[in-house]
Amino acid sequence: MPTVTGESFSLSTARAAAERDNATIPSLSSTQDIPLHTLWPGPEPSEDHTKVGEAGLANNGGQAEHGLAPLNLNVKHDLLKDQPFESSSESDSDGSQMGRKSPRLRRQESDRPTPKALGEQNGHASGSMDPQLELRRKHPSLEYSSPASQTARLMDSDDFSLNEKPPLTPATSNADTSFFELPRQDRRNFLLLVLLYFLQGIPMGLATGSVPFLLKSHLSYGQIGVFSLASYPYSLKLLWSPIVDAVWSPTLGRRKSWILPIQTCSGLGMIYLGGRIKDMMVSAGASDGSGVWSFTGWWFFLVFLCATQDIAVDGWALTLLSLPNLSYASTAQTVGLTAGHFLSYTVFLAFNSPDFANRWFRSTPKDLGVMTLGGYLTFWGWSYLVVTLGLAMLKREEKTKEKDSIMEVYHSMIGILKLKNIQSIIVVHLIAKIGFQANDGVTNLKLLDKGFSQEDLALTVLIDFPFEISLGYYAGRWSTVYPAMHVWCWAFIGRLVAAVLAQGVVMIFPKDGVQTWYLLTVIASHIFSTFTNTVMFVAISAFHAKISDPLIGGTYMTLLATVSNLGGTFPRFFILKLVDYFTIATCHPPSSPPKDLKGELITSTFSCVLEAQKHKCLDGGGTCDISRDGYYITNIICVIIGVVTFWSYIRPAAMKLQALPLRAWRLVDPDTR
Repeated sequence: MPTVTGESFSLSTARAAAERDNATIPSLSSTQDIPLHTLWPGPEPSEDHTKVGEAGLANNGGQAEHGLAPLNLNVKHDLLKDQPFESSSESDSDGSQMGRKSPRLRRQESDRPTPKALGEQNGHASGSMDPQLELRRKHPSLEYSSPASQTARLMDSDDFSLNEKPPLTPATSNADTSFFELPRQDRRNFLLLVLLYFLQGIPMGLATGSVPFLLKSHLSYGQIGVFSLASYPYSLKLLWSPIVDAVWSPTLGRRKSWILPIQTCSGLGMIYLGGRIKDMMVSAGASDGSGVWSFTGWWFFLVFLCATQDIAVDGWALTLLSLPNLSYASTAQTVGLTAGHFLSYTVFLAFNSPDFANRWFRSTPKDLGVMTLGGYLTFWGWSYLVVTLGLAMLKREEKTKEKDSIMEVYHSMIGILKLKNIQSIIVVHLIAKIGFQANDGVTNLKLLDKGFSQEDLALTVLIDFPFEISLGYYAGRWSTVYPAMHVWCWAFIGRLVAAVLAQGVVMIFPKDGVQTWYLLTVIASHIFSTFTNTVMFVAISAFHAKISDPLIGGTYMTLLATVSNLGGTFPRFFILKLVDYFTIATCHPPSSPPKDLKGELITSTFSCVLEAQKHKCLDGGGTCDISRDGYYITNIICVIIGVVTFWSYIRPAAMKLQALPLRAWRLVDPDTR
């Protein structure tokens, strides 16, 4: 490493040294102060010690208080007055070897002071020295690597004490940052996440919303419960999430290695289903609903692809957004999934309804809606392929060398499951959604049974959508400003209230048909229920994002999201079965044979709880009288379970989990990594 004096500096000397050390000489001006570290390779001065001060210069032999050796340079016009540069090859034109130094360069190097002399020279203050240009060693404390040496240094400190409580673990700032105040890169990545989550919401909205409604005319509640198994991959994705985290191609990137092929398969799958969905739905309702199992299998596969993509996107969200704005990952998930679900559920049902289309878009009535399920699937299948191509060509993923084996990721997952606080949040997730299962899964179907038209239901959800999107955005901001689990608990209470109100709305269904006041009541009840649901989802997703370890982000986020989804899916099958179990309905034969029989004439009474039995009763001229509605009993049982579990376990556990420091959610203390 070449050395210089504080009095003068030769440009030819610097360039010769730079050529030897492969350094780059900056452009110079007559009024430019040049830091020494720009003239040759080496570490830049530490920013932790920006001011040594003249006290350090006056220390013994030029050594500062902490062993620092400040070096002050004043480099100005003298550089431009130097002689033109002569390389060693030009000076040694007599045929000497390339590496041989010129006599002039050797003479200049011999004139340079040794490090000791340099330290002595700069050990005394001089009026000619520029105090803004310094070169010094890093603080010795930064070189301590062992925990024992760090502990010893801490205990030797004058302000060390065991009499005071330790400081709280630092947390990320809870700044209330709007979308337009985010950095440009965060805004672009946020929109990318919204798009990816939106694509996931398209088939999920069909599987959990529209298709069950379209099957309601063919299947009973229990048989629709069988189709609800199609959403289980979202609750089981933890089983293969370590594979998604561990297996990937460095060429494509850790997350794009999965997102690109999965979206391609999803697009091709929807195109395939789009051409055959009509016949498959007819087969599902055949033979008293026995064909629902094969129909469910196809949708199970499609949801499996979406769940796998969700693993990769969740892990990518932890690195796409900066740490202070990480809570926007849950907002992107909420906005994207909600928009996709809304489009496939509300908008599709509305445009699929012949009544809605005939009322608003046609002058001549027809028996079909504007949009069919087959055409909708085909359109979004091709859209999947187009977006996937654009993602492959336009978005680069940050390169990383981290690559664990599958067994290492499974080992990490098992280690996460062994954490006591993880076990607590798993229990909370598994029991938290029981209280509103009947409201979420049965209320809208029961309204259709009562006589609420599909057109009015589509209009209800259509009006609800803007509220859901806007409130989802603000819920994300609330989860940044306030503790996420506090927001989640308040939304939990509101969701229980919404379940009670929804049952009341069903009970007051007017006998003379839907009127304006009742439609407005249904809309208000639906908005309140959706609002509390959205706030709960955003709050818990923000909490997951904050506590997840970025080193195993995909697995960690997937584990938490899996148990959360499982808490909402596994009870659904049993809740729908309970509705049929508690319901008592009897088919009574007609007093006189009707003229417009669609089936065999009913001559004796029988149970008409199942949908197939109900259709048989009505087609044969009978009437299906419900003497006990299992929906009311099931919903009351769910709400009671929700109230008891919330006050006895869920709320205390949630408050305890919120108070834990971030290190409690790590397999290894971050300070020891």
